[in-house]
Amino acid sequence: MTKPLLNALAGTHGTVPPIWLMRQAGRYLPEYRAIREKAGSFFDLCFNSKLSAEVTLQPIRRFGFDAAILFSDILVVPDSLGQRVEFTPGDGPRLEALSEPSALVRLRSEIDHERLAPIYDAIARVKQELPASVALLGFCGAPWTLATYMIAGCGTVDQAPARLFAYRYPEAFAELIDTLVEASASYLVRQFTAGVDAVQIFDTWAGVLPADEFDRWCVAPSARIVAAVRARVSDARIIGFPRGAGTKLRSYLDAVPVDAIGLDWMIDLAFARDQIQKHRPIQGNLDPSALLVGGAAMDRAVDAILQAFASGPFIFNLGHGVLPDTPIAHIERLIARVRGRSVFG
Repeated sequence: MTKPLLNALAGTHGTVPPIWLMRQAGRYLPEYRAIREKAGSFFDLCFNSKLSAEVTLQPIRRFGFDAAILFSDILVVPDSLGQRVEFTPGDGPRLEALSEPSALVRLRSEIDHERLAPIYDAIARVKQELPASVALLGFCGAPWTLATYMIAGCGTVDQAPARLFAYRYPEAFAELIDTLVEASASYLVRQFTAGVDAVQIFDTWAGVLPADEFDRWCVAPSARIVAAVRARVSDARIIGFPRGAGTKLRSYLDAVPVDAIGLDWMIDLAFARDQIQKHRPIQGNLDPSALLVGGAAMDRAVDAILQAFASGPFIFNLGHGVLPDTPIAHIERLIARVRGRSVFG
């Protein structure tokens, strides 16, 4: 049986776009909250192959999405490089900050795949239970986005600590990026070996950089990851998601040979249609806040996206992840609208 999402990545234009949502497994689902309470910490859940596989499958069973995305976190890569990572309830991730170049010696030179073994086992577990038409997605964080957390020790509003580090210590920052390129490529290759059908590279903080720095720290490292993965997995299907890139998406498109480009909700739909979709399949890009609100506001936004991208290969998604307070009924309504069924009456 064919997988609609993989068909879209191959450039096939269907009458109904495949749909999945970033953070489709998470706190808005009561079944997730039950598993989360059982698991202990968030990282304990990520590294429990049985429970993380179950969480990955929950939104497929409930909603029938066209893809499952592995339940994990981008920060498993810094963790597997030897950086201490903790998740505090209500406070987000906390890392042992790499605030000076000398701190880089604390990192391993290579990723620890034994530490990541439960994640690969979770992939195999999910693969066994997925319907034949549903694709399984893996992922990693892009080097720039990982570096922003690793240097600051947490998420910040504008990722100023990493930006300042890159300006002050460009050689040390390039060394960190090199380490993350190699680690991320190796991690993605292992995910393909374990059974994923495609992967997404999340560059969540790409939009905070000016054009030259964007090319240096976002575009070039992502291109190197894609090349390294395809040197080992020649038919690897890869989605790039440089959030906030705006018109800089063209330079990303020209240099990074991903199969599709994810769009955030801030991008102009006409620009995305005319400048991106004509060259590569696209994925996106409903505002998660519109999904949270639901109703007519969501319907208008969904219809605008479907109309804008109707003429080319397209995967429906959000412009970022599902917000925790999103009602389940809104997601049901979204899926019905995308797939063309009436949601009224």
